[in-house]
Amino acid sequence: MLNPRSSVAFGVQKAETHSIGSWNGLVFLVVTLEATLGTTELKFPSRIEAVGEAAAAVSEFMNRLGISEDVAFGVDMAVREAVTNAVVHGNKYDEAKVVELKLRNTPAVFEITVHDQGAGFNPNDVPDPTKDENIMKTSGRGIFFMRNFMDEVDWVADPKGGGTKVRMIKKL
Repeated sequence: MLNPRSSVAFGVQKAETHSIGSWNGLVFLVVTLEATLGTTELKFPSRIEAVGEAAAAVSEFMNRLGISEDVAFGVDMAVREAVTNAVVHGNKYDEAKVVELKLRNTPAVFEITVHDQGAGFNPNDVPDPTKDENIMKTSGRGIFFMRNFMDEVDWVADPKGGGTKVRMIKKL
């Protein structure tokens, strides 16, 4: 693991104030805060051992949040698939390239971002592993798992070849 940065300080990302009424000259307000309770950023060399190292870091982060075992299992599977794809398909095992992992939580969601330094890809070009012609293939299930274990998953490929970011959200 390279360059760990972690922050568990309470930080306000956005604040909204709404007036809900008044009485005898007093105004009643509701303030809604979107708070970041913790962020961790890690970098791993592009080797297969990074998958286990990243999963351990995510597990530790989830333990601090008190995430249930059922939720943690699905998140673990999604992270392992995302990091494996980054190492194998994105960076093609090139240890000069890194896989960046960012973990962030708010009271409502747990967000995981995995960023490789590869050429990028379109996830819609990956064959559906549930179709009969793909059911016996030994690969191609990672995106399927990520989409099924997480509440939101999206990919952004840098058009200039700066890698692919997969962002996964699990609602808490």
